[in-house]
Amino acid sequence: MKIFLDTANIEHIRDAAAMGVLDGITTNPTLIAKEKRDFKTALREICEIVKGPVSAEVISTTTNEMVAEGRDLVKVAPNIVVKIPLIPAGIKAVKILSEEGIRVNVTLCFSAVQALLAAKAGASYISPFVGRLDDRGHDGMEIVRQIRTIYDNYGFQTEVLAASLRHPLHVLEAALAGADVGTLPHDVFIKLFQHPLTDLGLEAFLDDWKKMPKQ
Repeated sequence: MKIFLDTANIEHIRDAAAMGVLDGITTNPTLIAKEKRDFKTALREICEIVKGPVSAEVISTTTNEMVAEGRDLVKVAPNIVVKIPLIPAGIKAVKILSEEGIRVNVTLCFSAVQALLAAKAGASYISPFVGRLDDRGHDGMEIVRQIRTIYDNYGFQTEVLAASLRHPLHVLEAALAGADVGTLPHDVFIKLFQHPLTDLGLEAFLDDWKKMPKQ
């Protein structure tokens, strides 16, 4: 499973990229706004650090405006993926942009039938929001499993991008469910490395080394 960071924080992106395990980035207007930087300047810097897909979201809600925004966003860098909301006008925009060879990440997906529509329109990625479904009392990961089954049944090439992952167990479950990508905040990314037995084992190795005779 590919790992994306869901952030616009340059320091966090550099940190993860230096580890050699970062495959891409997802952003949204909220994440960009938190950094208090010019939108396109921030995107350019992110795209210079990360050579994989970088999702940048439109802020319009009509088809023509979303298409115009998408065409403009891909001029920022060749690895930009246009993020479009899963609404009827958005699906129309997905069809237009995908036919022009522009990659699209369809976001705010909360059901498998929505994901089916996005794939039929030509989406490169579908982003089911696992954590937000959990918040409403649903089994958020079940949507990932359902989408995986539907896409495999019909040979859709749209990648399943498990979003709104809140903790390491979500990441594990997404990988087991066959998600192509998991996108997660930096703090969750760091938690993937952590295990008490790793810390105890390292501490024991270092203590034993200190007991070695010094030459």
